Amino acid sequence: MFPSAKQIGFPFIELHTVDSTNNYAMGLVHAGMAQHGTCVFAHEQTKGKGQRSKRWVSIHGQNILLSIIIEPFNLRPEQLFRLSMMTAIGVQRFYSHYVGEDTYIKWPNDIYWRDRKAGGILIENNLQGREWKYAVIGIGLNINQTSFEGMPVKAVSLRQITGRRYDTVEMAKSLINTLQTTFEELLNNSEEIASCYHKFLYKNHQTVRLRKGSRIFDAYIKGVTEDGRLVTATSMEEYFSVGEVEWVMHEE
Repeated sequence: MFPSAKQIGFPFIELHTVDSTNNYAMGLVHAGMAQHGTCVFAHEQTKGKGQRSKRWVSIHGQNILLSIIIEPFNLRPEQLFRLSMMTAIGVQRFYSHYVGEDTYIKWPNDIYWRDRKAGGILIENNLQGREWKYAVIGIGLNINQTSFEGMPVKAVSLRQITGRRYDTVEMAKSLINTLQTTFEELLNNSEEIASCYHKFLYKNHQTVRLRKGSRIFDAYIKGVTEDGRLVTATSMEEYFSVGEVEWVMHEE
């Protein structure tokens, strides 16, 4: 069950510009003003954040830039990645509603359409000792943007795929509704979480190229553990934590 403040999406804070929606939301947490379900939407981020300290670049007013403050339900600190999986499943469902079955979850938290990046997820947590107080779920999704010059990977937007323009605020609220439904469905069903995540795991049961430091190697993707480690097979089975390896994509 969700906490007493059950619904996510209220209040919905809409900002013209901000350094980072995650920073704004975490600021509410640190100021003691956090409320479960609060959503922070921005039309522009000046210092958007991605994984591995990478910047998330988005043209003003073109995309979903959203952070959601939640209490971690009945999840424990050692289940941090379960929330990441649940979020990724929800975002995948939302995006695939518009573009179909070619929408995947690229470990650990990117959303891909075919072989192009459609968005990303960055979850930051507020832990006090062994108590998981709040999580801030940051989501960036390409909606109307059509130029992605300078991006380190090939990107794609809904507009490029469908030929339509979208109201980004209304799309963000629709995404929130999808996440609400997904969380309620999966929260107490860890087997279903893992099954859904792996069903749409990018390159699952295929060979990909990875980089760990100066080592570049081909590995067969076997799946992801519940604590978020990528399971691969080379000459032996190997496990990699988030941030330990990165993908070497074809365009590199």
